[in-house]
Amino acid sequence: MENIKVQSLLPWITLGYMGIVWGLSFSLSKIAVGLGGTPIGLTFWTCLLTGLILLIFSWIRGQKLRFKLKDLRVMLLLTFLGAMLPNMFFYYAASHVSAGILSITVTVIPIATYALSLLLKLETLSARRVTGVFFGVGAILVLVLPENSLPNKNEVIWVVVACLSSICYALENITLALRGIDGIGPVRLSCGINLLAALILGIFSFFTDNFMPIPLPVNSLTWTIIGLSLIGATAYTLFVLTVAKSGPLFASQVAFLVTISGVLWGMFLFGEAHSNWVWLSLVIMLIGMALVSPKSKE
Repeated sequence: MENIKVQSLLPWITLGYMGIVWGLSFSLSKIAVGLGGTPIGLTFWTCLLTGLILLIFSWIRGQKLRFKLKDLRVMLLLTFLGAMLPNMFFYYAASHVSAGILSITVTVIPIATYALSLLLKLETLSARRVTGVFFGVGAILVLVLPENSLPNKNEVIWVVVACLSSICYALENITLALRGIDGIGPVRLSCGINLLAALILGIFSFFTDNFMPIPLPVNSLTWTIIGLSLIGATAYTLFVLTVAKSGPLFASQVAFLVTISGVLWGMFLFGEAHSNWVWLSLVIMLIGMALVSPKSKE
């Protein structure tokens, strides 16, 4: 009987873990930038360490990391859209806006994914989900347009940069829908994308004198990079397993937890205080995300 109770609670425990640690990653990103990490350097190290963790996990499961030559073009596109560009955009924005606002912009991903899918005729027209898109747009406008919404109006451009990160992930989703890679699971695909991103960024940063050595002996920045990498690898792996065990609809609920957790972590670690406009934007964005999320029958 106790085993049955544990098994029934396990998906919820997993969901809670993902929500808490992914929400924490917004604050850790701000900490890493504040400790002297550069966007290119942080992207390189987090991609490298995340890729290596996922590679070890795949080896333990007896899965080999093999890609066909014909898939190289898609792999490169996914590398730019799913690792390099969104991470760099995010780290650039992290040095200028609060962790709470960063967590709000991440909710643009499912909304932008549906909007782009609709334009490309990958999704059918749904009044409820289109309304969700308008709610998402409205939430961003509420965040950036009012005079006293943000502490500094110069932050508006960095909110846009953070949204660009989310749009990159949405484009990655569209790319996977249009041109997936057969014969490889999402964990190994993420592993390959992260390792390829690290390779490209490593070469680029070395020849442009932008390489950021990881601080040794281990200091606060090193631990922050390791923490971000562990979050990226473990939370993503658990998300894939949750989709397989409990279904995509159940797993998609993590998006709400991540956003709320990100706001709360920012308040706890940095003492962030938000205007009423920011709270209104959060509520509108969550409603928009709920409307865009597909129903179980879909």
